[in-house]
This record gives sequence, structure tokens and C-alpha cells, in this order.
Amino acid sequence: MTLSAARAWLLDDTPATRRQAVWSRRYRMWLGLRANPMALTGLLIIIVVMALSLAAPWLTPYDAGFQDLANRLARPSAGHWLGTDELGRDIYTRILFGGRTTLGMVCAVVTLIAPLGLLIGCIAGYAGGWLDKALMRVTDIFLAFPRLILALAFVAALKPGIESAVLAIALTAWPPYARLARAETMQLRHSDFIAACRLTGATPLRIILRHVMPLCIPSLIVRITLDMSAIIITAASLGFLGMGAQPPSPEWGTMIATARRFLFSEWWVPLMPCVAIFVTSLAFNFLGDGLRDVLDPKER
Repeated sequence: MTLSAARAWLLDDTPATRRQAVWSRRYRMWLGLRANPMALTGLLIIIVVMALSLAAPWLTPYDAGFQDLANRLARPSAGHWLGTDELGRDIYTRILFGGRTTLGMVCAVVTLIAPLGLLIGCIAGYAGGWLDKALMRVTDIFLAFPRLILALAFVAALKPGIESAVLAIALTAWPPYARLARAETMQLRHSDFIAACRLTGATPLRIILRHVMPLCIPSLIVRITLDMSAIIITAASLGFLGMGAQPPSPEWGTMIATARRFLFSEWWVPLMPCVAIFVTSLAFNFLGDGLRDVLDPKER
């Protein structure tokens, strides 16, 4: 199949098969995303950051924990592109390996909160009644506390570390997704196709899992992408406060915490991890705005 024929097949307004309809929808989404320069820039930055973090062992000759006290607080140079910290560790190397830690924590949090919030919201919106009220009151309790403060309380109840930080952020970040899924479900539960599913004998659980939840996923993806920057900042904040990744682990928030006393003298030591957090968070915001334009029918 030639390129023009493939494009015509993907843009056909009357797809002949389900496979063609699925790929046509994906291709149109890509065209919409590609038409947004800021979203495309954000996507490229995220891909580059993740690729650099994954390829960290092959992109630097140093180990993240290697100390060279004779070369401590060195300025950026050909040997150390971003300089060295107070223990002579290469900052460029630690930012690459720190991306693994920070982005790994973010991915773990999203993996936990997205299915949990989606399931709770869909069940509450579809069931209604006392179950809806009970689930939403629990959600309101979590929403009543600032996310960082509640996360600090959870970590303090456990023990400082990456696992505790991931669990704490996950326990405090799921309520907005449950609220969003509930609102979407309440709009869908009286639809004709849902009524047809009930007439065929489908159970409420099957309707929720097979018909309601898939329709809530696009809005959830947009919300997650826009919320990724907040999750990154929360993870870095826990590290900065000593409740997340523990030294000498290379994590962006922890790097800022140990280097903050050099802010007005050796400025490059705390500045570089701040730039990494800023660029990555901004990229997720750009991508989230673009996905909202593509996936949210209200924006079309």
C-alpha cells in the first residue's frame, strides 16, 4: 500500500471495518496534535527527557555516586558539562539518573491513581444513591486537605523513601480523577446504548467495565497529562523536604535540598535540577493543552 493510499484509507469518512475506524481515529488525533506546535514541542521534550534518562549509563562516563573531592564545586566545563556538586559528583550525570528516579515515581503514581480514580468515579456515577454519596464523601475528605500536606502526613506515618512517597502521592492524587469520571458517567448512564445493554441482560459491572469506562478514558488522559507537572513538583517537594528519595540517591528534589546553601555562590549546583523540573513540567503542560484540544469534544 502506497503512502497516499494509506492516507486515503485512514481518512475515509465511512470506514468498512472496526480496525479501519480505530486507526482512522488515531490518525486524526495525531493530525490534530501535530497541528498544535506547543503540544508537539512538549511531546518532543518529554520523549527526549525520557530517552536521556533511560540511556543515562551510556551518555556519561561517570557514576551517579562517584565523588571527586579534589574537584568539588567546579564550574561547568568540557569535563563536567554542568559542573560538580559539593562532593565533586558530576551534576549532568546525577540529573540524568535523577530523571529515572523522578519520572519513575511519576509513572508509578499515575499507574496507581488512574485506574483507581476511574473505577471509583464510574461506580459512583453509575450506581447513584447511597453508594454514590458514600464514595463522594470519602473523596471530599481527601480533597479537603492540601495534597503536599496530606502526602507529608502519610510519609511520616510510614517512613521516608521512594516507595512511601509514591504511595503517599497516589493516596492524595486520585480524588480529582474520581470526580471527573463520575461526571462523565452521569452523562452516559441514561444513554440509549446503555439502556440497550441492560435489555440484553448485561450486569452493571459489565456495563461499567466494557462500556462506560472506555468512554471516560479520553478525558482522564487529558487530566492526567495536565496533572503530571503537579505530580512531578510534589515528588520533588517530598525529596526536598527529606521525605522522598534519600541521599545519596540522585533525585531532582533531593539534589536541590542538598545544594540550596550554594544558591548565591555556586549557583549552577541548585539551578540545574530546578531547570530540569521546570522544563519537564512545562512540557507536560504543553502536551496536556494539546491533548485537551484533540480529545475533548467540548473544545472542538
